[in-house]
Amino acid sequence: MGADMKHGFSEAALRGLEELERRIPSGVETRPLAAGEYAGHGGGPSPHYIGHRQRLRTRFLTGGHAPMPEYELLELLLFNAIERIDVKPLAKKLLATFGDLNGVIAASEHRLLQVRGTTKKVYLQLKMVEAFAHRMAQAKVLERCALSGWDDLITYCRTTMAHRDTEQFRILFLDNKNVVIGDEEQARGTVNHVPVYPREVVKRALELNASALILVHNHPSGDPSPSEADVTMTDSIVIACQAIDVRVHDHVIIGKKEETSFRTLGLL
Repeated sequence: MGADMKHGFSEAALRGLEELERRIPSGVETRPLAAGEYAGHGGGPSPHYIGHRQRLRTRFLTGGHAPMPEYELLELLLFNAIERIDVKPLAKKLLATFGDLNGVIAASEHRLLQVRGTTKKVYLQLKMVEAFAHRMAQAKVLERCALSGWDDLITYCRTTMAHRDTEQFRILFLDNKNVVIGDEEQARGTVNHVPVYPREVVKRALELNASALILVHNHPSGDPSPSEADVTMTDSIVIACQAIDVRVHDHVIIGKKEETSFRTLGLL
């Protein structure tokens, strides 16, 4: 060994050990931590949430999500945003505030941060999950026939719109074989109104060379029944599209638990 090595340790390492020994008060026993002890709390018993987090992760990985209640799934998500505390009370508080897991994921930043204990990191985690859900649902719709894949289309619309707290108007643009070539949000509104301009709808249909459209918007109230304003707006878009030979297949209103189709109601 080199001249600076003794008993397998470098001179620097030995000096470090000597310095550590000088800092330890006389008479203090030093030993490795036993199982269940936690260095961050003076060597005492580990906080209960540490074992709980690992047990919950193990249950999820071995048994899947199906047997787990919503608050436990939400806990798993909150682990990534909040360290060193028990997040079960926050998970239950969020579910009580927003109704269910869908409501929590879709909640706005402003409303989430009003719940004590939530942070911007919590909001980020929730929005990431929402983005993945939207992309996965959208993948079953884009570049596929909308009419033969109607159930997937409705599932996608529910996923993206059912739990929003303001109205959103979106359009699915179809080619001459009814394949979805575009899915775009056209406007956002208030809790009971969204502004839609037929001229802009027609302009975008021409830009995408669309042959048909499916209109979709949500009712934050949860009731998907069309209002007089909904009917009037739909008629205006239909008339505008007829001028450029583009067909409006349907207008679907998404509620919290169900949806309404203008074509099924005989309104289109």
